[in-house]
Amino acid sequence: MDRKKASDFHPEVLKLFDGYVHGSISRREFLDRAAKFAVGGVTAAALLESLSPNFAWAQTVPQNDARIRGTREDYPSPQGSGQGKGYLVKPAGVSKAPAVIVIHENRGLNPYIEDVARRLALEGYIAFAPDALAPAGGYPGNEDRAREMFAKLDNTKLTEDLLAACSYLKRVPEFNGKFGAVGFCFGGGIVNTMATRIPELSAGVPFYGKQPPVENVPKIKAAMQMHYAEQDPNINSGIDAYRNALASAGVRHEIHIYPKTQHGFHNDTTPRYDEAAAKLAWSRTLAWFKQYLA
Repeated sequence: MDRKKASDFHPEVLKLFDGYVHGSISRREFLDRAAKFAVGGVTAAALLESLSPNFAWAQTVPQNDARIRGTREDYPSPQGSGQGKGYLVKPAGVSKAPAVIVIHENRGLNPYIEDVARRLALEGYIAFAPDALAPAGGYPGNEDRAREMFAKLDNTKLTEDLLAACSYLKRVPEFNGKFGAVGFCFGGGIVNTMATRIPELSAGVPFYGKQPPVENVPKIKAAMQMHYAEQDPNINSGIDAYRNALASAGVRHEIHIYPKTQHGFHNDTTPRYDEAAAKLAWSRTLAWFKQYLA
C-alpha cells in the first residue's frame, strides 16, 4: 500500500473515518456515506483500505534488536478481569531503570504500540504495554475485529486491568521505583484516569486523550504533558476546562496543540500521521520523561 497523507483525502472522509474508528458509525455507514467522495475509479472500500493501518510502516525498532529484550508477561488484576497480559521491553543489560507504561488505542496491543514500547526501551526505560483485549484472547491481528472485541469489553474491568499494570511494575527486578505513562486516543484517556487514581505516577503524557472529570484533577500528583491535534473537535472540547482545573490545582502541566493535524497524528501506520508534529511531540515527550523520571 502506498503511503498517503491526510491532505490526499476530502475532510469529510477523514471525519467519517474518525467516526468509524471510534465506533460512532458502522463500516457499512462509512462505505455508504464515503461513496460520494469515491471518484476516478476509486471505490469507498478502497478509501477505507487506504486509511486503515499498514503496520509494516510502524516497525522502527525490530523485535530482535540486540539493544533490548522483549517478553510477554502475565500479571494479576484482582479488581479487573483477574489477570492481565502485556509486552515488557527492557534495555539490554540494564541493572536499574525507571519505567513507562504504554497504553494503546481502542484496538488493543497492536504492532504500532509494541514498537512505541521498544522505542522507549532504546531510550533507557523499562517499557510495559498492557493489552486490554487479554480477557478476550488478546489482539487478534485485525483492526476491525479488534475494534469489535474492544466494544464488548466491560469498561470498568478493562480500566482496572490497565491500572493494575502500575502494581505489576513493582515485580520487575530492574524497576527503580519511578514510573510514567504515555497513551494514545483511548490510551490517552486512561493516562489521565491513571493520574487521578495512582498518586505514585511521576509523569503522564496523554496524546489526544479524553480529559478526566474536573473534580478529580486535584488528585493528580504527576507532571502532565498533553498533546492534541488541531482538527479534533470532540476531544478538544474538553481542553479549556482541563487546563483551568490543572492550573487551579497547581498541577505541573504543558498543553500542546499541533496545527493542521488530525486525531491520531502520532500513529505512523495511517495517513493521519503527521511526521513533523509526531516527531516534535515525541521529542517533547522524551524530554518530559527525562525531567521527571531521571
